[in-house]
Amino acid sequence: MNPQAKMISIISLLLGTTITISSNHWMMAWTGLEINTLAIIPLISKSHHPRAIEAATKYFLTQAAASTLLLFSSMTNAWFTGQWDITQLTHPVSCLLLTTAISIKLGLTPFHFWFPEVLQGSSLTTGLLLATLMKFPPTALFILTSSSLNPTLLTTMAIASAALGGWMGLNQTQIRKVLAFSSISHLGWMTIVILYNPKLTLLTFYLYCLMTSAIFLTLNTTKIMNLATMMTAWTKIPPLTATLMLTLLSLAGLPPLTGFLPKWLIIQELTKQEMTPVATIIALLSLLGLFFYLRLAYCATITLPPNSSNHMKQWQTNKSVRIPTTTLISLSIMLLPLSPMIFTAT
Repeated sequence: MNPQAKMISIISLLLGTTITISSNHWMMAWTGLEINTLAIIPLISKSHHPRAIEAATKYFLTQAAASTLLLFSSMTNAWFTGQWDITQLTHPVSCLLLTTAISIKLGLTPFHFWFPEVLQGSSLTTGLLLATLMKFPPTALFILTSSSLNPTLLTTMAIASAALGGWMGLNQTQIRKVLAFSSISHLGWMTIVILYNPKLTLLTFYLYCLMTSAIFLTLNTTKIMNLATMMTAWTKIPPLTATLMLTLLSLAGLPPLTGFLPKWLIIQELTKQEMTPVATIIALLSLLGLFFYLRLAYCATITLPPNSSNHMKQWQTNKSVRIPTTTLISLSIMLLPLSPMIFTAT
């Protein structure tokens, strides 16, 4: 890809995200989302592979439909109330349309079908952007309008997302699809608490981005694409593969690691809101995700391939690991002891 075109796309991504999260008017928020959509499409299709072109087309169609719904929602609200302010969304039809539009943009169940296919057709670096940066503007809009949304609808979609993300991730062998369903499951955790504690949703999103970035950068360094290559990745950079196991377990939410913090706080907040059955259901559904994370960790560090694999061995590999990767891995594993400082800040 042309370096100038790549730089323009990245700058446009940052610009669109900044416009959306800092805007107070629906038209500006819609403009930022459109800039984001148009900027990421060249990055998805840069390999010119038919799978990448298909992923870019699917992404464009779904995001265009979601943006149209969002614009129609804001226009309907302005028609009935005369308000273009994002926080003044009061009309019931507008609230329902907005929930649908943002759910499509995020990939919440039942609007999740596009996300695994798009992530599978993208490179690891573009997949990192799709799983983290591209979800920030819709999440910000969700938080700004959270007081106007339907609690029953959001809770139902959140539980469905956690269930589907766990179930569909069980039979996947492609790592990018596993991470896509992991993203859907984590979106369920973020959505279920957004009405009661938006700051906690934002904290969960930040920690999810931290752990996902560490995993994507590690996979990009070791060139892991599926379970077969993951089984032989330990011969390339053994320390990095060992830390990959810990990062995967952190994303699963095991207690000594960073990923346990948001799930602990969300279950605590749901219990405070007298939603103990909901907290119990979503905690049990997280065990499904824990199973396939354990399988990935097992394949990465403990197992050896049972027979000779057919893929080409990399006898000479680049063993230099960049500093951002090691920093993100360290934070993904050891951030839990800093949780009292987070409590003090919030």
